[in-house]
Amino acid sequence: MKLPNKVTSFKDSTLAKFPIVLGEIKKKDYPVAILYKELEDKITLQDFIDVLDCLFALGQITLRKEIIHYVKRDTF
Repeated sequence: MKLPNKVTSFKDSTLAKFPIVLGEIKKKDYPVAILYKELEDKITLQDFIDVLDCLFALGQITLRKEIIHYVKRDTF
C-alpha cells in the first residue's frame, strides 16, 4: 500500500484510488476479475489489489462467492 508522504504524492497513493473502485462497486456487485477488467485502464493491478484489501479491512466491501459486494447497499 502506498501512503502519501514526501516521496509519494496523494494522487499516486492508494487512498486516491478508493473513489475509482468504490464508484463502480456502488453501482452493482462484480466478480473480482470483471471489476478489474472494467477498471484496468484507470488503475494498475497492484493498486487494485491494495484498494480491495483496504476497503475490506475498513468494512466497506465484502466478498460472497467470489462477488464483491458494497456493504452500505446491503439489505440484510
